[in-house]
Amino acid sequence: MATEPTLINSVVRALTLLELVADEGRPVSAKRLARLAGLPLPTTYHLLRTLVHQGYLVRTDEGYVVGDLPGHLARASHGSTHSQRVRAVLRTLHQDLDAATYLAVLVDGEVELVDIVDSPSVPRTDLWVGLHDAAHATALGKAIIGSLPDDERRAYLLRHPMFDLTRHTKTRVRALLAELDEHSGVVVDDQEYAIGTACVAVRLPSRHVTGAVAVSVPSGEVHRVLDQVRSLRRAAHVIGVAYGVDGGDVSPITM
Repeated sequence: MATEPTLINSVVRALTLLELVADEGRPVSAKRLARLAGLPLPTTYHLLRTLVHQGYLVRTDEGYVVGDLPGHLARASHGSTHSQRVRAVLRTLHQDLDAATYLAVLVDGEVELVDIVDSPSVPRTDLWVGLHDAAHATALGKAIIGSLPDDERRAYLLRHPMFDLTRHTKTRVRALLAELDEHSGVVVDDQEYAIGTACVAVRLPSRHVTGAVAVSVPSGEVHRVLDQVRSLRRAAHVIGVAYGVDGGDVSPITM
């Protein structure tokens, strides 16, 4: 006689909420999700916060929408030796700098987050706003925007409003362009995306893909990363070479 599988209720509930948000096709409030799922509102808020933190959902002023990660997972089902090589580089960087590591690339004019390596002791930053709307406030996004030709750089910023995410966020195009013109290949976001968090990024030196590698640390540790920026540059170089070997494949990497 077959036995019923043991299910973890919290996982089932979280997946139910994710499916409900996807089915709505527009921002949906926590109260409506609680009603649709038949869950207590406090439980719904707890599950939604977890889904937002892990990148499955994004919270907006109008409600919750599906984040970047589910699409990345679906498109990454083909897998590749390339993705394994890149993840190995990010894992080594994570260990060397004792920091969460990130890779993003430009796909069809949008900055896409394609891989993250972190751990319980050094978790990723709370990705409460996707890179589509927050590239101007992140080291990853700024490194990628800064590597574009001047006309493409300005066109990108005109297409993407520079939202004020924290009191440190640059919201004027002229100020951001001036910063991008000044940096020497290493871009810093010090509490521009999230209070208490700093990120340092280096663009991929590749003709095949426009992208960047970054690490995130508590704001007070940014100088520690800058002192070891050679590790970040080395990771960016190896990943750039990997993309070149694979013919410029910029498919999202398995998370």
